[in-house]
Amino acid sequence: MIIISYDIADNKLRTKFSKFIKKYGHRIQYSVFEIDNSKTILKNIITCIKEDFEKQFTEEDSVLIFNLSANCEITRMGYAKNEESDIIIA
Repeated sequence: MIIISYDIADNKLRTKFSKFIKKYGHRIQYSVFEIDNSKTILKNIITCIKEDFEKQFTEEDSVLIFNLSANCEITRMGYAKNEESDIIIA
């Protein structure tokens, strides 16, 4: 799983970035997206960010990309529990 979190000050650039990331995964919080883990997808995302967005970032902007391993433990609470794909109802 890949988690992308961003903090972009400019409204127009933030909206454009959000729409770009939404093509690859789904929003789990306002500026946090979850993406299925794939080396190709991760490479495409990083390349596009470097080529299309990074030159527009200011000192106030940041993007964090967490590439989580398959054995990484994730604890979900609150509404995030509904995002789990392994729900078993007995």
